[in-house]
Amino acid sequence: MSDVRTTGRWRGVVALSLFAGAVGLLAQRPSLLLLASVGVGYAVYPRLVPVPPEPDLAVERTISERTPAHGESVDVAVTVRNEGDRWLTDLRIVDGVPALLPVVDGTPRRATALGPGEETTIEYAVEGREGKHRFEPTIVLSRDLSGATERTTTVQESTVIDCGVSVPQAALRDLTRRRTGELVTDEGGSGLEFHRMREYRRGDPVKRIDWRRYASGGDLTTVEFREERAAAVVLCVDVGTDVPADEPGATPTAHAVARSVAAADRLAAALADANHEFGLAALGPEPCWLPLGVGRSHLAHLRQLLDADPAFAPSTVAGSQDGPADRVVSPEFDSRDVAPEVNDSPEGPTVDQPGSTGAEAALSDGGRLVDGATSGRDRQTAELRERLGGNTQITLLSPLADDDILGTVRTLEAAGHPVTVVSPDTTAGETVGNRLAARERTTRIQALRRLGVPVVDWQTGDHLGNALERTMERYR
Repeated sequence: MSDVRTTGRWRGVVALSLFAGAVGLLAQRPSLLLLASVGVGYAVYPRLVPVPPEPDLAVERTISERTPAHGESVDVAVTVRNEGDRWLTDLRIVDGVPALLPVVDGTPRRATALGPGEETTIEYAVEGREGKHRFEPTIVLSRDLSGATERTTTVQESTVIDCGVSVPQAALRDLTRRRTGELVTDEGGSGLEFHRMREYRRGDPVKRIDWRRYASGGDLTTVEFREERAAAVVLCVDVGTDVPADEPGATPTAHAVARSVAAADRLAAALADANHEFGLAALGPEPCWLPLGVGRSHLAHLRQLLDADPAFAPSTVAGSQDGPADRVVSPEFDSRDVAPEVNDSPEGPTVDQPGSTGAEAALSDGGRLVDGATSGRDRQTAELRERLGGNTQITLLSPLADDDILGTVRTLEAAGHPVTVVSPDTTAGETVGNRLAARERTTRIQALRRLGVPVVDWQTGDHLGNALERTMERYR
C-alpha cells in the first residue's frame, strides 16, 4: 500500500522568483530579473525529476522474547532491504511500535539511502506491559532527488508480544452440554465428588452400589457423584467503545483491547485443557465470528484470529460502530450454533430497565432486529444472539465503558445465555476524565451484579487467575 503526494518544498522559491521578476520589470533592474531566472530554474527542476518509484522493500522484524514478563525489556531488530533494481536516495523509516509498549532504548526511526540489494537494521528495546500487543505496519517514506514528491509505503510484518500468565481455569456458569468435561454440576451420576445416596434401581452400575451398607443391613443403595460435563462458551471481545487510556501516549481503547485479547487467549487455553467447547466473537465495528469447537487445533485457529484479524486491532475501533458486515471464519456452517427459539428466563425479558438499549427489542422477533433497533451495537448484539446455540454461555471481555454494553448483557441473559463479564480496568490514571470514567464503570459493575451477572473486576497489575478465583468464589 502506497500513497504519493507533493511536499511543496519549492513553493517559496517560486513565489520569491515571481516577486523578484515583477519588481525587476517595474523598476527595470536587470539584477532582479537575473535572480528571477535562477528561481525559475529551481521551479522547473522538480518537474524534471521523475516521481519516486514504488519501492520494492522486504521487512523482517525479530524480537528477543515473544512472551516477556511485565516490565521485562524486549530487544527489537527491524531489517529493511531494498529488493528492487533502483536506488532509493532518501528513505525515512518508522517501525509500528504498539501504543502501550514504551521504547526504553534506541529509536524505531531511521533516515538512510539504500542501493539495490542493500539493507539497513533498526535496533531498539521496548518494555513489556500486560496484554497482547500487535505491531503496526512499518511505514517507509521515500522522496525523489528534489524532495518535491514523496511516496509513503506501509509494509506489514506480523509480530505479536504476549505479556501475561496462564489461568488455571475459566469462569463458567452452570449451563452445560451432555458431554464429559471438567465443570462440576448439581446433578447426580458418574464423577468424582460425592453427591447423594439413593435407593437401588434396576440397571444401576454394580460399581456404584454401596456394598458396605448391603452387608450390614441388607439394603441396596446406589452412590451418586456430581457429574462433570462440558460447557459451551463463546469468548466475546468488546472492541466497540472508546475508553480513556491510563498509559502516556496510548491511543484510546488500546489498553482495553490489548488486555481483553490477552485474556481471551488465556481463557481459551483453559477451556481447551478442560475439554470444553469454545468459540470467539468480536463486538465492534468489524465483528468476527469463530463457531464453537474443541481441541488444540481449534485453539490455534482462535489464536491466529486474535493475532491477525483486523477486528481485534485497536485502530479499527475509532469511529462509528456501523461497520462492515461481519465475517464467519469457518469453511462450514454449524447449525448447532444457531438457536431455533428464544429461551427466556422465568422473570421474562427485561426491556424497560435503565441503561437498556434497542437490542432488547430483538427478543420480540425471535432474536431478529425489529423496527427501531437500528444502531450498530443493536445489530451486533442481535447477530451474535442468533448464532448462539441453546446451551451456550458468554464470557464477555469488556472495559464497560458505556451503557450500551449493559443492554447487550441483558439481551443475552434474557435469551437464556448466561453471561460472565471479565472487565479490564483502564481508568487508573489521575486525570479528571479517568476519575469520572472509573466512577461510571463502578456503577455499571454494581448494576450487573444486582442482576446476578458475575463481573470480574480485573485491575491493572493483578493476575487474571486471581481475579477470576475471587469473583467466582462468590457464586459457588
